[in-house]
Amino acid sequence: MTEITEYITNDYKALDSQDTISDVQTFFDDLNFSHFPIVEEGVYIGSIASEDIETFDSDKKVIDYRFTLEGFYARTNTIWLDVLEVFAKNHTNLVPVLDENNSYVGYYEIEDIMKYFHETPFLKESGAIIIVKKPILDYSMSQITQIVESNNGKVLGIFISDADVKSVEVTLKISLGAMNEIIQTFRRYDYEIISEHQEDNYINNLKERSEYLDKYLNI
Repeated sequence: MTEITEYITNDYKALDSQDTISDVQTFFDDLNFSHFPIVEEGVYIGSIASEDIETFDSDKKVIDYRFTLEGFYARTNTIWLDVLEVFAKNHTNLVPVLDENNSYVGYYEIEDIMKYFHETPFLKESGAIIIVKKPILDYSMSQITQIVESNNGKVLGIFISDADVKSVEVTLKISLGAMNEIIQTFRRYDYEIISEHQEDNYINNLKERSEYLDKYLNI
């Protein structure tokens, strides 16, 4: 599979802190970027938002509005899930990329990262999605993986899909393995199953008992 860093692009060079707001406004008029990186003497100092510049004085320079720049970025060694998180948290379609020495090397565009996402085994390979929930102090990624693998399953992908101060939801995609046995093993380890599964004998038995009770009460 392609390395995510191959999607780093420099189709447009970073804007400079000494550029006029007028030039930046013209730049954004021709492109569909929500943000774009600003450098000062070659050093990344933040990203300017296209929405913000509409209210700026066109005769001034970018550096005059330094306080409005947003400092988000990814590094060349940031994994793709964390890169996606940077996009999501900052409501942007472009993320600057820095190397380990904090040097600006280019940027990611959201369309390219989504292409990469669709090529990962998590989406590309067939399998089943299970969402489990547990108190945040009790869950363990290694335990979750072990539960799947002990039932002859194979984990294609796993990530935290929701969390608060009390609990965490983990979404995993698996191939192979006996789905019902995996689900019941999770329950034995006190994981709540959030997703619904036809293979879930526990739920199916509850449904059958409920239907039987309804029929009995309606006699």
